[in-house]
Amino acid sequence: MLKKFTPTDLLMLSAAFLSLIFSEILWFKGEKEAGIFIGLWVPSILGFAILLKLIKNQK
Repeated sequence: MLKKFTPTDLLMLSAAFLSLIFSEILWFKGEKEAGIFIGLWVPSILGFAILLKLIKNQK
């Protein structure tokens, strides 16, 4: 399954996953607003990854 992913895909997935983990760490440390702010990055990163994939497939 991982053979289908390009290095860019893996980078974007890693960035989204790390953002999710970091936001949860902030949330449970009591910095709820910062945790929510960082947590909002996850769908943005994944959306950008989808956009890059669509642009690549059009060429």
